[in-house]
Amino acid sequence: MSLDIARFLLGEFVTLNIGNEKNRFSSGVVKAVQEMGKVKARKEIQLLCLIVISATLILLSSYWGSAVVALPPAEDTPEEILRTKIIIEARSPIDGKFLTAAEYIQLQAQLQEGPPPKLDPKIREQIFLLRLRKTLFQFFPFLNF
Repeated sequence: MSLDIARFLLGEFVTLNIGNEKNRFSSGVVKAVQEMGKVKARKEIQLLCLIVISATLILLSSYWGSAVVALPPAEDTPEEILRTKIIIEARSPIDGKFLTAAEYIQLQAQLQEGPPPKLDPKIREQIFLLRLRKTLFQFFPFLNF
């Protein structure tokens, strides 16, 4: 096809030449067009090879580490072992401090015997009103009360 295009584009110039010069010029053009076709085909084949090799390397490298990713880290303790472990330390439900087992049992007993002291009703009402005000500000930010 490119040969036909070259002949069409150069047709008028070739017909002006006389005798052997015309044949020599047209054969040179034909050879040049054929050579360009070979170079273009070679470049297309090289590009195709490059794409195939790149895709293969990407696929292989992505699958290479995927089998290892599914495993847990080596320092991670299995859940079965953690279930059998006896817990000897605890945290206080009041302030979050670390407690020994004996201190934790004492604190649990104190909390079950007597409930924590209740707040004064006026303070409780003030807290309720502050929470209500905060909620209203979220819905009506333009209010100033």
